[in-house]
Amino acid sequence: MHITMIAVGEKMPAWVNAGFAEYQQRLKGDPTLSLREIPLRKRGGKHHITRARAKESERILAALTDRAYVITLDLHGRMHSSESLAARLAFWRENAREAALVIGGPEGLGEEVKARGDESWSLGALTLPHPLVRIVAAEAIYRAWSIDQGHPYHRG
Repeated sequence: MHITMIAVGEKMPAWVNAGFAEYQQRLKGDPTLSLREIPLRKRGGKHHITRARAKESERILAALTDRAYVITLDLHGRMHSSESLAARLAFWRENAREAALVIGGPEGLGEEVKARGDESWSLGALTLPHPLVRIVAAEAIYRAWSIDQGHPYHRG
């Protein structure tokens, strides 16, 4: 199975790219992980924010394939322990050829993107900077894979 992380924002600092790449390269075989960046639209007043999120939503939806199992990252989604995420990863691998993890911009995801989601995942109640979410989600996927593989990376 292939997982595509679709994230709003481009031109991340080197530490963000290095952090994501570290977990991406550790996932060997099944699943694989890639990143697709969606340009962050300029923000201004409230009207501009609404328009920017709508444009970002259009681009996110265009990046999704019809057969993708879509997991939105959202504050109101389901929280997982590492073990329960390992179970979800096993479910995705058994039931989908490809999955998409979708990370919105500063104002979150548009309602049309949330509606396209097959499930929603919350990283917790903390507000995290969106560049950091890429790394945290990639690490969580790697940890879930390591649990499934009986790899010593995860020590409960």
